[in-house]
Amino acid sequence: MKEELIIAGFGGQGVLSMGKILAYAGVIQDLEVSWMPSYGPEMRGGTANVMVMLSDKPISSPVVHEFDTAIILNQQSMDKFESMVKPGGALIYDKNGVANPPTRVDIDIYTIDAMAETVKMGSAKMFNTLILGGYLKVRPSILLDSVFQALKRSLPERAWKLLPANEMAIKRGMEIIEKQSV
Repeated sequence: MKEELIIAGFGGQGVLSMGKILAYAGVIQDLEVSWMPSYGPEMRGGTANVMVMLSDKPISSPVVHEFDTAIILNQQSMDKFESMVKPGGALIYDKNGVANPPTRVDIDIYTIDAMAETVKMGSAKMFNTLILGGYLKVRPSILLDSVFQALKRSLPERAWKLLPANEMAIKRGMEIIEKQSV
């Protein structure tokens, strides 16, 4: 098993947190893991992305130039990373952040309306866990229980009261992701 993933968007959308949760979950499952963040100097609003690799074999390099999966949360990231998804791979994007949807026909394309769902849920803090849930539905390379354990490890203890809401958001993300027809 090997999954090479890029998550990309604006700072403040939980991009790095999603990657960290997946990396922790991989460690919990005794997988080889690489987590490599990249972000601009801005705290919020600048670009951010993270490469995550999960494998049952040693990882030789944390840098990849083609991905099995891309999670895209804004147009700038779509413009940069759409072409880097391997043929046969998957691209997941939030409808709210992308004006020009992907055009490729050699990959599976999924949409998740996470922003609209956070409005319904009444909490913008659940945006990234909704998207994470959608990813887990499309690419079930990590066990849900491992993700819930990783979520607890990645949140500071003062935020543990949010664990049930985040777990619910992950499950809801699994329900609302939609595959696009060609």
